[in-house]
Amino acid sequence: MGTVVVYELDKKGPARRPPGARDNGKERVRKVHAAPTAPGEPAVTGPRTLCGKDTFAMRTGPLTSEGGDGPWSPAQYASVVCPDCDAVIET
Repeated sequence: MGTVVVYELDKKGPARRPPGARDNGKERVRKVHAAPTAPGEPAVTGPRTLCGKDTFAMRTGPLTSEGGDGPWSPAQYASVVCPDCDAVIET
C-alpha cells in the first residue's frame, strides 16, 4: 500500500503559507497530511489520513516514495506538515 500527500485547506481565513507559496485567493494550505492509498487503487486516497482526519475535503497531492530517504512532503510545505502524520511515517 502506498502513501499520498493530502492538503488540508483553509478557504475562509488567513493560514500560514510557506515562503514562496503563491496566494491564488482561494486555497491556502493549512496542514500537509499523509494518507494511505485505497485498497486496490494505488492512485486513490483512502478515507482517513495517518493521523485520523477525514480526507474527503482535502486536496490530493503526489504519491510519496516508499522507503525513500528523502522527506515525504513537498519541501515548500515543511513548516505546515502534520506532526502526527510525520511521526507515523518516521516509524
